[in-house]
Amino acid sequence: MFDKERGLYIAHCANGALSITGKMANRHGLIAGATGTGKTVTLQVMAETFCQAGVPCFMADMKGDLSGISQVGKLSGFIEKRLPEFGIENPEFQACPVRFFDVFGEQGHPMRATISQMGPQLLSRLLQLNETQDGVLNIVFRIADERGLLLLDLKDLRQMLDWVSQHAKEYTTKYGNISIASIGAIQRALLQLESQGADKFFGEPSFDIYDLMQTEGGKGVMNVLAADKLMMQPKLYSTFLLWLLSELYSTLPEVGDMDLPKLVFFFDEAHMLFDGTSKALLDKIEQVIRLIRSKGVGIYFITQSPTDIPENILGQLGNRVQHALRAYTPKDQKAVKTAADTFRANPEFKTDEAIMNLETGEALVSFLDPKGAPSVVERAKILFPLSQIGAVSEGQRLDIIKQSRIYGKYDTPVDRESAFEVLIAEAEKEKELSAETTDASTEKKTEGKKKSGMMSKVMKAIITAVTSTFATILGTYISDKVTGKKTKSKTSGTGRVVKNATSAATRTITKELTRDILGNLVK
Repeated sequence: MFDKERGLYIAHCANGALSITGKMANRHGLIAGATGTGKTVTLQVMAETFCQAGVPCFMADMKGDLSGISQVGKLSGFIEKRLPEFGIENPEFQACPVRFFDVFGEQGHPMRATISQMGPQLLSRLLQLNETQDGVLNIVFRIADERGLLLLDLKDLRQMLDWVSQHAKEYTTKYGNISIASIGAIQRALLQLESQGADKFFGEPSFDIYDLMQTEGGKGVMNVLAADKLMMQPKLYSTFLLWLLSELYSTLPEVGDMDLPKLVFFFDEAHMLFDGTSKALLDKIEQVIRLIRSKGVGIYFITQSPTDIPENILGQLGNRVQHALRAYTPKDQKAVKTAADTFRANPEFKTDEAIMNLETGEALVSFLDPKGAPSVVERAKILFPLSQIGAVSEGQRLDIIKQSRIYGKYDTPVDRESAFEVLIAEAEKEKELSAETTDASTEKKTEGKKKSGMMSKVMKAIITAVTSTFATILGTYISDKVTGKKTKSKTSGTGRVVKNATSAATRTITKELTRDILGNLVK
């Protein structure tokens, strides 16, 4: 809970209240512990404390439990027993203003990003591409940029990949070999991603991160992402949250250390962010985490063991809450020792032994002091939430969604002209031009054949006429020699040949032209 006297009051130990220093809240944090030790309740207590201080939060709700933060809590026997320990007499139970979000648009406002916003690096991680395929994807994005083509949704990217595969030779000298096999592998990965429902995430209207940083009635809005279905696709879950962090980092202005952060980002099941992550992407994550605090954003990772977080990143998490860990194997014992070593030792107890003996709702706590140094670790009990513990009903969720200020802003997808439409239009034009060229070539060949056919018929008629005339002349000559008769003719043999051949050719040409004219008239 938040008040002027104790500030961001989170836990209570033998020495009194343990509160997060407002100016140090953007130095990030860690909530760790085995399953069932109280991590989710700790997250809820922290979130509603920031809410009461006017700081909006974003959190992923794995089981629906965090949705109860939207409802007023109530006194229970368990809470009543703890009131004296915390020095609280009459707790003021209250709800937090909440907005529900869902990547799939089923249990909250849709959250979308365009393919271009996601970028080739994060998309490559999401598609689990190898180095060669990743290189091809980067080339495809570069070509799309050069041509001014918008990559908004999955069909845009698929069409762009298809176009590049057909024009691969044109870019070989500029970008290197573009493997058709790699493009095929990317297309298959996209198909698999689409079958998981990711096509609902890519598109417009894309999400405006400033919608995460709103207040209502002086309280910070709690942005709760429904993640029960999203968790079934771990790569999509972690890549989506990493994209969100990247958007915050690239969009928000530098503000330095403020009295309170602009936004607190809770990253549950944090180990998924680092599983199978390339060195290049891990370096980028580390850079974002290190620098985003200057944008007024605090990131709090929730995971089972501190060993789930890479050392370079773990060292940047100043505010720590460690719930119980179990140590049944040598590996577990090593994890306990590692967790204990991350705290500033308290001479009153052994940290590694305390970690294994913590009760539910109890934790080892160390927050940064006003100078940024970690405080001595304390064994403490986490406060109880003032909001409802547990999930809301579907009717309550629906009412909250409809009453939201952003209701209707993202609900209807928009499909404007982008790479898909442009490339399809280009393909149609190329097809039409190809058809026109083919028709012209066919017509030219047909005309050639007609002319060739006519000349053939004319020559045949001439040859026939000449042959016939020579045969007649020869027959007459032989007959005259036999009978001794002399034929009187006004026309010489040569003249008759020419005359008959010309007459035959004329008749043939006239007949063919007549047929051609009549044929066109009939058409």
